[in-house]
Amino acid sequence: MDDMRALIDELLLTAGVEDEKYPDLLKGLAQQVAQRGLKTIGIAGSQGSGKSTLARCLGELLERAVGLQCAVLSLDDFYQTRAARAEMARQQHPLFSVRGVPGTHDVVWMHKVIGRLLQGYAADVPDFDKGRDDRVGLRSVPAGVDVVILEGWCFGARPEPKDRLTLPVNALEMDQDRAGIWRRAVNQNLASQAYQTLFDVEFLVYLKAPDLESIHRWRVEQERRFNSGPEAMEPEQIRTFIQYYQRITQWMIEDLPSTADIVVALSTDHGIDEVTLRAGA
Repeated sequence: MDDMRALIDELLLTAGVEDEKYPDLLKGLAQQVAQRGLKTIGIAGSQGSGKSTLARCLGELLERAVGLQCAVLSLDDFYQTRAARAEMARQQHPLFSVRGVPGTHDVVWMHKVIGRLLQGYAADVPDFDKGRDDRVGLRSVPAGVDVVILEGWCFGARPEPKDRLTLPVNALEMDQDRAGIWRRAVNQNLASQAYQTLFDVEFLVYLKAPDLESIHRWRVEQERRFNSGPEAMEPEQIRTFIQYYQRITQWMIEDLPSTADIVVALSTDHGIDEVTLRAGA
């Protein structure tokens, strides 16, 4: 562990991360894993908050500095196919055709993958192309995994109190879910045993965004860097798209700091303002 800082600096340089507080965050997380023998770590945060970067850097740090074999799984990998979501749209509500909210993931498959990896087996994971908005194949995670790092925008979220579902939170809900059918179904999916069991990790990290406008800027940058397919979104399309996530995102900002083991408060420029370890974590 003595040479960890030099390795962290190398990893962050490769990832393009310059925040002066990030090395201590990574070191602290690696120490938590090593000292407590953690097998499952969750990383939650809004679109563009840096979940994938943190998960990737932490996984590589644990492998190279601690000698633990890591698998990084994203909730986004397990989006239902476009055809499956179209069927949900026909049977439940048209808004389910759009990926993202609870109910649009194959959590059963994700549960099986985690179980197989922790039992020492290899596992196949779907390869989801966001530009094409559909699965494009499979990738195999080899056997021998010691730690599974799970990242996702709503990871760790608890269902929203029912009295908060009455009024729409944005134009999308006002125009297309006036009766509240979709948002109630989403909340019911989130409350299900399938999602809540998936979120029951040994250690949860929450990257807490300062506001929705920052999330939009971060998501626009993310789209420019990573999604180049025929259906990659323009900034105004992204502004509409994140309205699908807004309700749960706002609820997580209020609620998740009380349950996450570490809260990383982000500034509007995407830097780290403060890192807080929950008492008793």
